[in-house]
Amino acid sequence: MNLSIENILLGASILLLISILLSRSLGKFGIPALVLFLGVGMLAGSEGIGNIHFNDPGSAQSMGTVALTIILFSGGLDTRWETTKPILWRGVSLSTVGVFITAMLLGVFVWLISDFTLLEGLLLGSIVSSTDAAAVFSILRSKNIGLKHNLRPTLELESGSNDPMAYFLTVSLTFMVVNEGEASIWSLVPMFFLQMSIGAVMGIAMGRIMAWVINRITLQQEGLYPALSLGMLIFTYAFTAVINGNGFLAVYIAGVILGNRNFIHKGSLTKFYDGVAWLMQILMFLTLGLLVFPSQMIPVLGTGMLISVFLILVARPISVFVSMVPFRSTFRDKLYISWVGLRGAVPIVFATYPMLAGVGKSNMIFNIVFFIVLTSVMLQGTTLALVARWLRLSRNDKSPKRFQLGEEMGLDMKNALVELDLTSNSTGVGKSIVELQFPKTALIVLINRGGKYVTPNGATVLEENDKLLVMIDNDSELEKVNQALGIPA
Repeated sequence: MNLSIENILLGASILLLISILLSRSLGKFGIPALVLFLGVGMLAGSEGIGNIHFNDPGSAQSMGTVALTIILFSGGLDTRWETTKPILWRGVSLSTVGVFITAMLLGVFVWLISDFTLLEGLLLGSIVSSTDAAAVFSILRSKNIGLKHNLRPTLELESGSNDPMAYFLTVSLTFMVVNEGEASIWSLVPMFFLQMSIGAVMGIAMGRIMAWVINRITLQQEGLYPALSLGMLIFTYAFTAVINGNGFLAVYIAGVILGNRNFIHKGSLTKFYDGVAWLMQILMFLTLGLLVFPSQMIPVLGTGMLISVFLILVARPISVFVSMVPFRSTFRDKLYISWVGLRGAVPIVFATYPMLAGVGKSNMIFNIVFFIVLTSVMLQGTTLALVARWLRLSRNDKSPKRFQLGEEMGLDMKNALVELDLTSNSTGVGKSIVELQFPKTALIVLINRGGKYVTPNGATVLEENDKLLVMIDNDSELEKVNQALGIPA
C-alpha cells in the first residue's frame, strides 16, 4: 500500500474510532480508557497486527508538547478559584516540593538497584514525578464519585500545576547527563526561579489579555472565537518558551485567569477546549502506543516492576506526607492523595527528551517509563473509587446542575439557572407554586415533566419527578429554595 495522505488519514480515523468505541464498552468494567488507547496503539504498531512502522520520537515529542499545552489550558479553564483558593498553597506544595522529593527518592533508588549512574537515576525519577489530572478525573467522574475535605480541587490543582516542575527537572537533568562534569546541580536553582517567575507573570498577563481581547473584538463569525483563543494560547506557550520561561506553567495559569473571568461565548469555548483536550489525549496515547516496541520491554520487566512498586508505595507517599506537613489534613486524606499518584501520557512524552538528546540509556529509560505508566494506570486507575470508599472519603456528587446566565454574553451577572429534581420526599409535591412561599429573588422559569416542558404560573401544581429550572440571584438563595420545595439537604 502506498503511504499517501489518504491512507494515513484512513488509518488514523480507524484507530481513533476503535479507541473511542472500545473505551465506551470496556469502561463499564472499570478498565481506564487511557489503557485502551495505549493498547490500540501498540496493536497497530510495528510489532502488532496493524504493522504500522513508527519510530520517530521527535514527532511524538512535538505532538505531545502541543497536546499537553491544550490539556493544561483546558484544565485551567475548568479550575474554579472559589474552590481552589482555600487549598492553594497545599496544591502548590504538592506540585513543587512533592514532585522534587518524588524525583530524588526514586532517582536514588534506581541508582542503588541498577547500573544507572546517579544522574541517570535522577533523570528517570524526574520523568515520572508528575501526576496526570485527565487520567484521574476521567475515572472519578465516569463513576460520579465526589470526594470529601476539598480533595478533588486539591488533586486537580496538583495535577494541573505539577507538569511544569517535572518538565524543568527533566530538561535540566537531561542537559546534565549529556554534559556530565560541565554543569552543576546548584546552577539549576536560579534557572528554576527565573523560568517559573517568567512563566507565572506571562500566564497572569496573557490570561487577562485573552479575556480583554475576546470581549473587545467583534468577529463576524462566532466560529472564529475558538480560533482566536487557540492562537493566543499557542502564542502564550511559544513566546514564554522563547524568553526562557516555563511555557506549560504560563498556559495553565492563563487558563485559570481566563476561566474565572466573564467573557463572551464562555460556555461554548470551555466545551470546545474540553473536547479538543480529550482528542489530544487520545492522539497522545495512540502515538505513544505506536512508538513503543513490546519486545524491548521484556528485559526491563523486573527492574520496571521494582521501580513502579517503590514509586507507588514509598516515594509518592513520602513526598505527599512531607509536602503537607505545614497544612492541617487527616491521615486518611494524605493516604488517598498518595494513592492518586496516577501517571499518564506526560511522563512518556518527557521520556522522549533523553532519546533526542542522545542519552546512552534513553531506550531503556523510555521502556521503564512506559511500564511504570502502564502499571500505574492499571493498578491505581482501577481502584481509585474503591480506595475512596475504603477510606470513607467518597460521597455521591448530588450538587445541582448550574448555568451562569452571563457566560455566553460575557456579562458580569450573578444570576444563575439551577436544575432541581423533585422526588417523593419533597414536600413541595402536590402544591401549587403560589403556596410554596418562594424567595422573592428566585423564580421557577421552566418545568421538565416527563420530557414535556411546562411554562409555570402561580397556579401550576408540582408533581413527583418534575425537573425545575430555577433562577436565583446568589448561592445563599439556593438553600431557601430547597427549603420552600422541601428538598432534603
